[in-house]
Amino acid sequence: MKIIIVGGGKLGNQIARNMLERKYTVKLIEKDKVKCTRLANDLDAEVIFGDGTELDALEEAGAKSADCFIAVTGSDQDNLVASQLAKKEFKIKKVIARNNDPRNLDALRKLGPDIAVSSTEIITNMIEQEVDSAQMHLLATLNKGRASISALKLPEDTALSGVTLRDLTLPNGSLIISIVRNETLIIPNGLTSFLPNDEIVAVCDGSSEKTLLKTLGARK
Repeated sequence: MKIIIVGGGKLGNQIARNMLERKYTVKLIEKDKVKCTRLANDLDAEVIFGDGTELDALEEAGAKSADCFIAVTGSDQDNLVASQLAKKEFKIKKVIARNNDPRNLDALRKLGPDIAVSSTEIITNMIEQEVDSAQMHLLATLNKGRASISALKLPEDTALSGVTLRDLTLPNGSLIISIVRNETLIIPNGLTSFLPNDEIVAVCDGSSEKTLLKTLGARK
């Protein structure tokens, strides 16, 4: 997997290390020259001195062939612009951005990346999920990012159609807490059945997130 990270601060550095440990190809863009030098000495990755909100820097980093793009600067505005360029100009399939100010979270989710989050652990988990994981939207993090509350819409051809909650095998560490169907909120019990296009809200820890996504996203 080819990953581009914009922002070489503490978060960007840690994510780069996590991805390098998983043997992914990482390129990091940082506009502070001193940080660039330090990162180049510390990381076994290509570090590009440039502005991640500019096309030239993104092209130099190989955005045209990137699988995942992560904007984690300390500026929500820069993360938004970088995310928009990644999605619209380079058609990168998975775009993740850091949110710094909670007041900007809604705008960031609506206008920029597929996923807007603030936790290193959650970002790492999101990177490794299939591209379809963009269908699962993070609503909130719990326990300092160790768990998350996320929403997912069941596909039209869901394999769960007619299946009751008690007959659904959920991964350990996960729980379905609500279903929205035709704009009506349902608090489910064991006898509640799933239908296509149900909007599911679930809570899960980081280790169960991938399995939960596969379970809820299963198709006929």
